Amino acid sequence: MSTEFQDAHLAEVKPLVEKEEAITRLLPDFDVQEQDVETMHGMVHVTMCGTPRGNRPAILTYHDIGLNHKTCFNPLFNFEDMQEITQHFAVCHVDAPGQQDGAPSFQAGYIYPSMDQLAEMLPGILKQFGLKSIIGMGTGAGAYVLTRFALNHPDMVEGLVLININPCAEGWMDWAATKISGWTNALPDLVISHLFGKEEIHSNHDLIHTYRQHIINDMNQTNLHLFVNSYNSRRDLEIERPVPGLNVVTLQCPVLLVVGDSSPAVDAVVECNSKLDPTRTTLLKMADCGGLPQVSQPAKLAEAFKYFVQGMGYMPSASMTRLMRSRTASGSSVTSLEGQRSRSHTGEGTRSRSHTGEGTRSRSHTGEGSRNRSHTDTRIELTPNSASNAEQSGPKSMEVSC
Repeated sequence: MSTEFQDAHLAEVKPLVEKEEAITRLLPDFDVQEQDVETMHGMVHVTMCGTPRGNRPAILTYHDIGLNHKTCFNPLFNFEDMQEITQHFAVCHVDAPGQQDGAPSFQAGYIYPSMDQLAEMLPGILKQFGLKSIIGMGTGAGAYVLTRFALNHPDMVEGLVLININPCAEGWMDWAATKISGWTNALPDLVISHLFGKEEIHSNHDLIHTYRQHIINDMNQTNLHLFVNSYNSRRDLEIERPVPGLNVVTLQCPVLLVVGDSSPAVDAVVECNSKLDPTRTTLLKMADCGGLPQVSQPAKLAEAFKYFVQGMGYMPSASMTRLMRSRTASGSSVTSLEGQRSRSHTGEGTRSRSHTGEGTRSRSHTGEGSRNRSHTDTRIELTPNSASNAEQSGPKSMEVSC
């Protein structure tokens, strides 16, 4: 069954707050409480937005190096379409030890937690706030921490959105390059090169300046250095794509992998995709997007996240996003949008976008019964990862390009 869309002009969608203000201020629409929570590996700063709702999971975020929850996720959570989602979920923002605004330096001799230990701190946070399960959203180092947590406690994680994840340990060549760079470059430069691609650094001067100033002026440099060293010392996650008859280490929950097409993490995310269960994994490659999709493309990421949680069975009657409303306002006919969406976990209700330019959109999780839509912008089409799955006869993971 297919639904045809007329060409629609999509007006530019802007965040509710601008630039520097957007990355640090959380709109005051929620009951917000901040706590320093004692865990088995030390104290961690947590910001809880909203009230947990019964057995419904909370959204738990974990940031990358050089960031905290505000600079990493506020541009996304301040966005109007994302706030529609957070009306249905409590949100728990975790700051890695010593990375929150105004954090004091650790005492001399302090040993920073390893990445595995950071993951072991999360059960204590869930217990503190009475959370039974989460939908995790992590970037870079935070994505690694949440993945390790999900591997250790699969019963506590219902889904994961992993941005710029690298599932591998740092190789000796990478380690040597980091050490050499550390002798010749300041810490802020190292962090910027981790967060953003070369093209973005050279072209998007305002964004890079904003984050560089944050790293220099707002982050405790000693604490940041410890966090960076912890991430660079990470172990390989040792995940493997499931094979019938073999017991392998893999994620048990639905996963949405996200990366910008000019991000320095593209290769790592693609490799992670090749190691996960193809029936539970969607890879979202975002066109014209750099190292922080949640900052540069909040509308697209909010839309993808909405369909991800709907694929998990939540928010079944939520209203359309502004992108979809733009299409319907142009005179297009939309019939039973929710009823036509498959809710199996094989694709997690997430739409993928095609580079073909034909404007077709497939919404099938198995490759059958697809719907086609035609419009002029933000095309979405589900397509298998042909390179990594060509030799597999089983279900394919889905690669999304938008």
